[in-house]
Order: sequence, then C-alpha cells, then structure tokens
Amino acid sequence: MKRLVGVLFFTLALLSGTFAQKQWTLQECIQYALDNNIQIKRQELQTKVNKKDYQQSQYNMLPSVGGSVNHRWSSGRNFNQATGTVYEGSDMSDNFSISAEAVLFSGFQMKNTLVKNKYILEKSLQDYQKFKNDISLQIATVFLQILFNQEALAIAESQLQVTSLQVEKTERLVEAGNKPKGELFQIQAQEANEKYNVINAKNNLNISLLTLAQLLELPSTDGFSIISPDSIEISHTNVLSGVNEIYTAAESNFPEIKSANFNLKSREKDLDIARGGFYPYLSASAGYNASYYRSVKMDGKTIPLFDQLKDNNNKFIGFNLSIPIFSKFQTRTSVSKAKIGILDAEYNLNQAKKDLYQEIQKAHADASAAFERYNAASEAIISNEESFKYIQQKYDLGIVNSVDYNIAKNDLLKAKSNYIQAKYEYVFKTKVLDFYKGLPIVL
Repeated sequence: MKRLVGVLFFTLALLSGTFAQKQWTLQECIQYALDNNIQIKRQELQTKVNKKDYQQSQYNMLPSVGGSVNHRWSSGRNFNQATGTVYEGSDMSDNFSISAEAVLFSGFQMKNTLVKNKYILEKSLQDYQKFKNDISLQIATVFLQILFNQEALAIAESQLQVTSLQVEKTERLVEAGNKPKGELFQIQAQEANEKYNVINAKNNLNISLLTLAQLLELPSTDGFSIISPDSIEISHTNVLSGVNEIYTAAESNFPEIKSANFNLKSREKDLDIARGGFYPYLSASAGYNASYYRSVKMDGKTIPLFDQLKDNNNKFIGFNLSIPIFSKFQTRTSVSKAKIGILDAEYNLNQAKKDLYQEIQKAHADASAAFERYNAASEAIISNEESFKYIQQKYDLGIVNSVDYNIAKNDLLKAKSNYIQAKYEYVFKTKVLDFYKGLPIVL
C-alpha cells in the first residue's frame, strides 16, 4: 500500500511538473481549455440531457407493451371464473396478462413534441458552442495581455539598463569634478524609480501568467510560461472590413443568433402542441389474459397449468376515442401562453441581433481607434528616440542637467508604452472582428 501511495504521489508530481515546464502556444491554450474547462463540460452534459429528451420523444411514438402476473389466495365464498360456479372453501389462483396500446391520433401533439425537442437540442448545441467561443476569447485576451506585459517588462529593463550605465558615467564625472553631486542624486533617483517600474512590470507579467494558468485549470501553475509568436507586425495601411460586411457573416454563423432562432422555433411548436388539445384523442389497445385455478379438477386431480391456460383465456382489441368538450378553458389558456412565449422569443432574437450588431460596431470602432493610436505612437517613438539621443549627448557634455535628461527619458518610455499598448489593443480587436466573421483565433 505504501508503495502504491508513493507511486500515485510521484505520478501526480510528474504530471504537475510536466504541465508547469511546458511552454504553451495560443492554440494549445485554447484547445486545452476547450477540453478541460468545467463550465464547458457542464454545458456538454446539458446537451446530452437534451439529446436524451429528443430520443425519448421519438420512442414515445411507439406502442406501449406491458405484462402482469397475479397470484391470489382466497377463502370463504368464491367464484370460479373457469367453471362459472360459486363454492365455499379456499382457493389459490394465478392470472397472466399482456397488453399493448398505441396512440393513433393526438392532435399531432406527439409529432410536434418531437420536433420541439429537436429544436431544444439544436439550441443547446449552439449554447455549448457559445461557451467554447467565450472561453476562447478569454484565453486570447489574457494571452495577448501576457505578450504586452512581456514587452512592457523588456522596455522597463532596457530603460533601467540605460539609466544604470548613466549612473556609472555620472559617478565618474562627479568624482572628476566635472558634474555637481546633485546631478548624481537626480540620476540615482531616476534609477530607483525605474527599478520600481521593473518590479511592477514583473508582477503584472506574473499575475497575467497566473490568470491564464487558472483559466486553463492546470493542476499546477508553478513555472507556467507561453511561447511568444516570432513577431506581431502591423501594416500601417491595414484596412478593416466594414461593419455591415462583418455583421452579415456573423448573423448567419454566430451561435447566439442560432440559439435564439432555435428557441423561437421551439416556442412555435409549443403553440402547435397547445392547439392539439382541441382535437380528439384516439388510441387502440389489445391484450391477452389467461388464468389458472387450483380448485379446477378433473377425475379428482387439479387440471395442469398449461391446459388451464389454453382453456381459460380471452383476447381483446379495442379503441378509445376521447373528445374534448369543456376543459375549464385550460387548452385556450395554454394556447394564449404559447403565443406570448412566441412574442418573447421574437423579442429575444431581435435583441440578440441588436446586441451582436452593437458589439461589432464597438469592436470596429475600437480597432479603428487603436490603429490610429498605433500610427501616432509609431511616429511618437521615432521623434522621442531622436529627442532622447540629442538630450543624452548634451547631458554627457554637461550642457543640460539631469532633470531635462529624465524628462526626455520618461517621454521615450511613455511613447514606447503607448506603442505596445496600441499595438496589442489593435491586434486583439482585429482578432475579435475576425472571430465574428467565423475565422479562428491565431497569432
């Protein structure tokens, strides 16, 4: 037992280590989440339940068949059905029966229930796809946030490295008497601030990695890391598809719209089912009964079981017609409620279309704005880099002080931060627009 427990712990530790040490691509993250996310698994179970309901509505159209066996002991005055006589005493008897019943007409309620359950199944499949879409977008959002935080950390570390070198230069100049000690204090303060920025950038990166690992529901998040794409380049002449073009593609493919459509169709079948209550109900039944009595004798001996079953039996076939005359307005009420349900489903469908269009409008506007910010940030980096080089040269010559130097350096840092923020915001928004068009999320 100790060995078995040891092996289990070793296996779990090995699996946890494997997950932690593995580097994940975006596609691997998405696929793993789709395969293991608990919410998706629960929605998948609901889909299976709806599938069983649909199958059962198919089976309900088949005839029902049942059988029974009855054993009876009686004493006193008895009636023997086999002989048609009344007698005093005790007796034991057995009765065997089998019967079948089939619905011939029920106002098409069974057929409409079958179609309704099919629509409910289709709706649940679309809801299942929506869960998968939502988790895919969540994974992509956090993955891009990690890429942004990685670049932000690289920029912060690069800025700190430059400042640290400048501190060393300033220390030598102060020692040589070429710069006042106040200049050293200023640049050292800048270095301290940038160390703080590096720590913040590392924390932001670690938190985003933890968030992604938790979304994936990994058994361990220690050492979790991702594989960054080789490069994410944006053309400065990118042209986005129009809102209406994207919406047209999304309306025919997006699961939210399909789900709302199937919900409307199922509500329409509710109306057909309710109207079926106005129609007569016709069914057919057939059966076979046989009996055995211990008191039935011949030549002083009880007649054998199978002989009695052969003689003491009856068969029947019948039809049952039920005509609704007055049902306390229950059917009429059901019809009215079904009509209200259809109106509600139509409103729900229209709202889903409206929400989708607005989401696409917003994503398109955000992408356009991010693209403009990206172009502006690209130009700002060029100008701030040139400005910083100029200020740095003047600072090295002692023409400008550390305050002007730090201002130029911070302006460059801000320009770089704005650049990567606009870049990843634009990338994400364009991926969302592609997603609305039915394209997979890839980097």
